[in-house]
This record gives sequence, C-alpha cells and structure tokens, in this order.
Amino acid sequence: MPRPPLPAPVEEMLAQPNFATISSVRPDGHPVSVPTWYLYENGRILVNMDAGRKRIDYLRNDPRVSLSAMDPGDWITHVSLQGRVVDWVDDEGLVDIDRIARHYTGQPYAVRDRARVSAWIDIDRWHAWGRLKHVR
Repeated sequence: MPRPPLPAPVEEMLAQPNFATISSVRPDGHPVSVPTWYLYENGRILVNMDAGRKRIDYLRNDPRVSLSAMDPGDWITHVSLQGRVVDWVDDEGLVDIDRIARHYTGQPYAVRDRARVSAWIDIDRWHAWGRLKHVR
C-alpha cells in the first residue's frame, strides 16, 4: 500500500461527500466498523462522534483506524486509508460537526443537545480501487 502524499485524483475523491465506514479495535481485539461522515483537509481526515460513543474509548486505547470512502454513484470506486488518531478536540459549539454535516447535507447538524468530540487522523497508508485503481 502506498504512503502519503496522496495523488491529486485520490485527494479529489476524498474531498467529496462519500459514503464511508470507519473501523477501530475494541480492547478484546475485535474490529468494529460503522458508517461515518468525514472531512478530508490538509492531508488528514476529520471525524466527529457523540461524546458518549464507545468508539471514543476504543480509539483512545488504540488509535489505529481504517477508513474506507466509497463513491456514492460507483461504490467499487473507493479509497481505503489506514492511519491513527493523532489529535482529540472537544467540539465546542458543534463547529466541526456542523462543517461535516453541511458537507453532506447542506445543513447544520440537527442534534444540538449532545456533546461531541472531533478526532484528527493522520494517514499512514492508502489503497484505491475502481476508477482510481491505477493512480499512484
């Protein structure tokens, strides 16, 4: 799997509001994978979670993560990333989740009564398939 920097076509795809899943590792070693929204900014991935999610505990315990972003119109075209959470930020005022929600829906995030946490992911390796298969 190639290492960053990512080629421009891969960055362009990641900048879109793609379907995505994020995977982490539970303390017992089992993987956990869930759908997620994300933003790709400055070579890193931003994800945001409800502060009560167990995934936060899993990622604080083991910051390794995998994220796969799939083109909504052609799910075979996807980019899979392996990396690690390198920075945690309390999402004061829901600024990050609003940016992410606007990216996907054009609207601010609807749930306003729950604390949220942002995690920045550094990309260690990546893989692309479909129309990006031969991009390096």
